[in-house]
Amino acid sequence: MKYMTSAEIRQAFLDYFNKQGHEIVATSSLIPANDPTLLFTNAGMVQFKDVFLGDDKRSYSRATTAQRCVRAGGKHNDLENVGYTARHHTFFEMMGNFSFGDYFKPEAIRFAWVFLTEVMGLPKEKLWITVHHSDDEAERIWKEEIGVDPERFSKLDEDNFWAMGDTGPCGPCTEIFFDHGEEVFGGPPGSPDEDGDRYIEIWNVVFMQYNRSAGGEMVALPRPSVDTGMGLERIAAVMQGVHSNYEIDLFQNLLKATAAAVKTNDLDNKSLRVIADHIRSCSFLITDGVTPSNEGRGYVLRRIIRRAIRHGNKLGTKEPFFNTLVAALVKEMGDAYPELGKMQEQIERVLLKEEQQFAKTLDNGMRLLTEEISGLEGDVISGETVFKLYDTYGFPADLTADVAREHELTLDMDGFELAMEQQRQRARASGGFAVDYNDKLDLNGVTEFIGYEHLEGGAEVVALFVEGEAVHQLSAGQSGIVVLDHTPFYGESGGQVGDRGHLSWDQGQFLVKDCTKEAKSHLHHGELVEGVLSVGDKVFAQIDEQARRATACNHSATHLLHAALRSVLGEHVQQKGSLVDPERLRFDFAHFEALTADEIKQVESIVNAQILANAEIKTDVMDMEQAKQSGAMALFGEKYDDQVRVLSMADGFSIELCGGTHAQRAGDIGLMQIVSEGGIAAGVRRIEAVTGQGALAYVAANESSLAEISALVKGSRDSVVDKVRALSERNRQLEKEIERLAMMLTSAKSGDLAEKAIEINGIKLLVENLQGADPKALRDTVDQLKNKLGSAVVVLATESEGKISLAAGVTKDLTGQVKAGDLVRDLTAKLGGKGGGRPDFAQGGGVDCAALPAVLESVKVLIANI
Repeated sequence: MKYMTSAEIRQAFLDYFNKQGHEIVATSSLIPANDPTLLFTNAGMVQFKDVFLGDDKRSYSRATTAQRCVRAGGKHNDLENVGYTARHHTFFEMMGNFSFGDYFKPEAIRFAWVFLTEVMGLPKEKLWITVHHSDDEAERIWKEEIGVDPERFSKLDEDNFWAMGDTGPCGPCTEIFFDHGEEVFGGPPGSPDEDGDRYIEIWNVVFMQYNRSAGGEMVALPRPSVDTGMGLERIAAVMQGVHSNYEIDLFQNLLKATAAAVKTNDLDNKSLRVIADHIRSCSFLITDGVTPSNEGRGYVLRRIIRRAIRHGNKLGTKEPFFNTLVAALVKEMGDAYPELGKMQEQIERVLLKEEQQFAKTLDNGMRLLTEEISGLEGDVISGETVFKLYDTYGFPADLTADVAREHELTLDMDGFELAMEQQRQRARASGGFAVDYNDKLDLNGVTEFIGYEHLEGGAEVVALFVEGEAVHQLSAGQSGIVVLDHTPFYGESGGQVGDRGHLSWDQGQFLVKDCTKEAKSHLHHGELVEGVLSVGDKVFAQIDEQARRATACNHSATHLLHAALRSVLGEHVQQKGSLVDPERLRFDFAHFEALTADEIKQVESIVNAQILANAEIKTDVMDMEQAKQSGAMALFGEKYDDQVRVLSMADGFSIELCGGTHAQRAGDIGLMQIVSEGGIAAGVRRIEAVTGQGALAYVAANESSLAEISALVKGSRDSVVDKVRALSERNRQLEKEIERLAMMLTSAKSGDLAEKAIEINGIKLLVENLQGADPKALRDTVDQLKNKLGSAVVVLATESEGKISLAAGVTKDLTGQVKAGDLVRDLTAKLGGKGGGRPDFAQGGGVDCAALPAVLESVKVLIANI
C-alpha cells in the first residue's frame, strides 16, 4: 500500500473505471437539477435518478463520477457533528461507478475488489465484507469467486438494504470496511461495538433489483442496475496512513491556512476543523449559485457561514477572515474543479459581506449567551434565550447548540419552538395591517365574492376602518378601509393584484385603490372622495372593467406559459411565484439554467398558437380528489379548500387549481410577448411578459428601433441583419489588425529587452514594465524572450486604465526551481488581484498600480532566495 494524494486517488478511480468501459461523467451541481425533494445533491446517484427510474435515456450504460456532495440540511444533516468527529463533513466527494441495466453483481463486486486490492494495493486481510442477510448470490460471489476470508464477513439486516423512497427501485447492498487495527476501539459491522472507529466503511454497492409497490410487494426489475459509492476523504485517510479525515492532504493545507488566518499554532483545535470543512461547502455552494438568505438553501448556507465565523471568533479573531481562505481552497482543489477558480472573486465577496454583517451582532449575541450560561442553574438553556438569540442576533438554534455543547449544556427546544410559533402568529395577525380586522367583524368576517360572474353590484357596508381602528363613519377626504357583505372586487391573492374601481351612492363616492383579503373578508382600501359613508349604508360597487380584463388576460397567459415551459423544458418546471396586474405578468419557475434564445422562441410560439386556437377557458368547481383525478396541477405549499376551482385551458393543454379571474377564451389574450428571462435565485428563473395592448405596444417599439437601426447602417429592414453582421465582422478584423501591429511592435522591441536580462544565482532574469504595451501581446513577447534567452525567468507587466496585466514565463530547464504559476500568484496577490497558470507560463492581473515597481523589484529577491 503506497501513499497517494487525494488528487491521485480521484484520478486513479476515474481512470480505472473508464478502462472498464465507463463513461466519465462530470460532477453535477450541488443544486439538484430536477428533484424538488432534495435540498442538496447528497450522493453520487442523484444526477442519475431519472436514469434509474427509466425516465431518462443516456448514450451510455456504464458511468463513473467524482461527485461533489453536501449534507447540511434536511434528512441528511451532518452539520452538528462536523469538527467533533473524524469523518463527518458538510462537503465531501463521492466516487461512484454505475450500471444502468448493463452489468450486475459479479462484475460490480469484482470491480470494487480489484480496484481496492490491486490498483490501490490495500491488504486483503485488512478488508471486511458485509451483505444483506437475504442476498445469497452476493455472499456466494464474495466467498467462492473472490475468495474472501469467511471470518471477515457479516450478514446485516435493514442497514444493508437501500430504497429510493417508500416505493420504487430498491435492493440489497454489499459494503467493504477497512480495519484500522487493534489499537483502535471498535468491533466489526454487526457487532455490539460496531460504532467504534476501528472498522470504517469505504465502499458501498447497491444492487437495484426490485421495484416496491405501494402495497409493499417486491417485483424483480427487468434490467437491474448498480449504484456504488466510495468517499474520497475516507479512502484518502486509509492510503495516507492516518485515522482522521482531517489529517489527509486536502485538509492539512486548509487547516494550516486557517490557522494562519486566525493566528493560532494549535493545528489540533476542533474549531480549525470546523472552519476548514465549512470553507469547502460554502465555496462550492456559492459556485453553484446559492446565495445567503433567510430561507431554503440560502438559509443553510448562511448557517454554515455563521458557524464558521463563530468558531473564528472563539479563537480570538475579530476581523473578517473566512473569505481569505478561498484562495487556499482554490489552490487545493482548483485543478480538479476549475469552476472554483473562476468564481473565486465572487465567493470572496459573498463571504466578506456575510462576515461584515454578522460581525455587527456576534459580540452582543455571544455576550448575552455567556451571561446566560454563567448564571444558569442546571444544564438547560431556556427556549426564550435561544429564541432571543435567533430573533435579535441572527443566531440559528444549531449555532447556540454548538456553544452549548462546548459547555456540556442542552437547549430547551420545546420552548424555542413555542416562541417561534408565537412569532408566526403575530406575523400572520399583522398580515400587512396593524390589526386583525376579521376579529372585529360582526358577520364573522365573511364577504361574498360575486366577481366571477359580475363586475358590479349592490352591497351593504358592514365595517369601516381608519388606521386599523374600527369607526362608524368616514368623511370626505379620509382614507380608510371599507368591508362589504357582497363585492365584485377581487382581493389580492395567488399572485393576482386586487381590483380597483369605486363605490357610489346618491350623495357620495369612495375611490377603491386596492382590494385585499383578510381570511374571508374583502378589504377595500381607498379614499372617500365626496359625501359621508356610514356602517349600514347601501352602495353600488363597480370595478375598473378595463383593468380587470387586462389582468384576467395576463393571468390566463401565465397558465399557458407554465404549460408551455413544461412542454419545452421538462416536467421538473414548477411555479415558484407570480405577479399578475393589468400591465404585465411575471412568472417564477424552477429550472436549473438560463433559457436559450431558441427555447424562449419555442415557449412563445406554443403560447401564441394556443391563443390563436381560441379555445374556451373552462372553470369547474369540484372536491380535491376529483381535481386530482382530472389531472389538475396544484401549487406546492399552497393551501386549498375542500371545494376547489379547476381551470382548464386549450382543451386540456393546461389544467390547474386556481381561484383567480380569467379570460373567457384564449383568443381574448390577443398576443403574448416575452420581455425578459433571468435568474432570481439558485434554481429559480423569472419570465416577464406582456399581452394584449401591452404586447402590441412592445412590438411597435421594437419595430421603431429596427427602423432606426436600418437607417443608421444604411440598409433596408430586410437587409439590416446582414448589414450589422458585416459591420461587426469588419470591426473584429480591424481589432485583429491592431492587435497584430501591436505584437509586431512589441516583438521588434524584444531584441532590445533581451539585453536587459541579469543573472542571479546562475539564473537569467528579465523583469520589465512595458509601459503602453497591449496586454494581449504579453504572452507572445514572453515566449519570444524565452526563446532568445534560452534559459531564463521572464516577468513582464503593463498598465492600462488603472489595471495591471502581468505574465511570467520559465524555460523548461528551470521549472524545477521556479514555477511560473506560483510566481504569478504571489505577485498578483501583492497587486490586489489574482492569477496563476502552468509551471512554464502564467498570467494574472491587479489594480494597485502604485505598488507595481516594488512588486517587480521583489522578483529579484525571490530568485536570490531560491
